[in-house]
Amino acid sequence: MSNQFHIQNWVKIKNGEIFNSGKLIFESTEKELNLFLKECYEFLEIKYPKFHKMDGLSKLGILGSEIIFRKNKPTKDTALVISNNASSLETDKQFQESTKTFASPALFVYTLPNIILGEISIKHKLQSENAFFISEDFNAGLLKDYSESLLSSEKTSSVLCGWLDLQNGEYDVFLCLVSEEKNIPFSEESLKKLYCAENDKPTHRT
Repeated sequence: MSNQFHIQNWVKIKNGEIFNSGKLIFESTEKELNLFLKECYEFLEIKYPKFHKMDGLSKLGILGSEIIFRKNKPTKDTALVISNNASSLETDKQFQESTKTFASPALFVYTLPNIILGEISIKHKLQSENAFFISEDFNAGLLKDYSESLLSSEKTSSVLCGWLDLQNGEYDVFLCLVSEEKNIPFSEESLKKLYCAENDKPTHRT
């Protein structure tokens, strides 16, 4: 079972850098989250006006999935299995602040983390299984087991899975696409290795 499914492509977004399958494809010195996200959007030449109305977590999800799906076009049944630590706390705090004057409906929409799954599905026209888990740390076993169960039951032919976290302006994104096509064997160990490899890289910036 461990070698039945394989990781086709992966993306890491953290500390102003974007890695795609281990290769640095974008680097920025911008510290402010929204400006960094705008730089990424322009770098990728995405034409999707709705992006600008999203919260930060959804923007990160759109950017990561865009990079993955440009190399590996998704099918309608491509499943989404995402996890993080902070849920939608970043937007929750912004919404709470807005209630002091006028509760923002635009922010309220994003006070559940699974809205990210909906945004990715709309952008890429997916009609698939999806799940969003909250865990203390990157849980490779959880992502592997749930994704593998969807693939084994033939509910999907591929899964976009990974970690998508945003806390106090600090972002940590790791997404990968898994299917039966031969490449890197999909396992708890390989997920940990890929996630930790980019996290352990020294920053290129001062």
